[in-house]
Amino acid sequence: MSEFKPLRSVLYMPSANERALEKAKTLPADAIIFDLEDSVAPDAKVGARQSAAAAVQSGEYGRRQLIIRVNGIGTEWHDDDIVAAAAAGPDVVLVPKVNSAEEVRALVDALGAAGAPEKTKLWAMVETPIGMLNALWIATASERLTGFVMGTNDLVKELYAEHVPGRQPVITGLGLALLAARAAGIVIIDGVYNDVKNIDGFLAECEQGRQMGFDGKTLIHPGQVEGANTAFAPSEQAVEDARGLIQAWEDGKGAGVVTYNGKMVESLHVESAERALSIHEAIQALGA
Repeated sequence: MSEFKPLRSVLYMPSANERALEKAKTLPADAIIFDLEDSVAPDAKVGARQSAAAAVQSGEYGRRQLIIRVNGIGTEWHDDDIVAAAAAGPDVVLVPKVNSAEEVRALVDALGAAGAPEKTKLWAMVETPIGMLNALWIATASERLTGFVMGTNDLVKELYAEHVPGRQPVITGLGLALLAARAAGIVIIDGVYNDVKNIDGFLAECEQGRQMGFDGKTLIHPGQVEGANTAFAPSEQAVEDARGLIQAWEDGKGAGVVTYNGKMVESLHVESAERALSIHEAIQALGA
């Protein structure tokens, strides 16, 4: 089993902005997405591609997981983006608007043909109605695909919905993608929060995402990193309770019913407690 790596905060950085790429080296984000798509103007995409590849190969981003988001399938930049990303060898190549298992298999073939190292995995953005409905087939299409990223802005647009607190218009889509990701055993990262000045709204959405089961959140501003890191990490109380529950389980073996803080403990509770501790320990190992 591979080493667990936290993905609490996954920060988009526009690859055409050299200052942003430099700043990313100092931020406590768990992962950086070097973006070639939405944040890069058409006339800047070739230069951004070169900058992203250079950043990934620089060795100057420390422990952070490095992701290159390429332009979408069928765009004039996509094929060259895949070739450049494969040569750079990031941890992940992220592809927007993946809608089918066939697209996943074609992407995997393209990465292989371009010589991407084995360590470079594929993540799919799930952000269209058909993508949500095909989520399980996308998630299980290839072992190289190891993650989903929610594209909530595009989903809202395609549903003719609205951005509202609590995200009720897209809850069904988020749930379908979560079910597929957990069934397939891949990671899943929540979508962005657009109003960077609304700290309370952002933190509430982080809390909602953690409660739903997301591994972390994609971010559009460096000021959102610390909030996401806190929200998607087990709290001190959760860590204390996990340790206490596991100890009660160990102490009560063979004694019939086991309780902790007045509540019955079953093996499923122990598994959840062990997961919380593993996440906590991985975060502590980062010094973050």
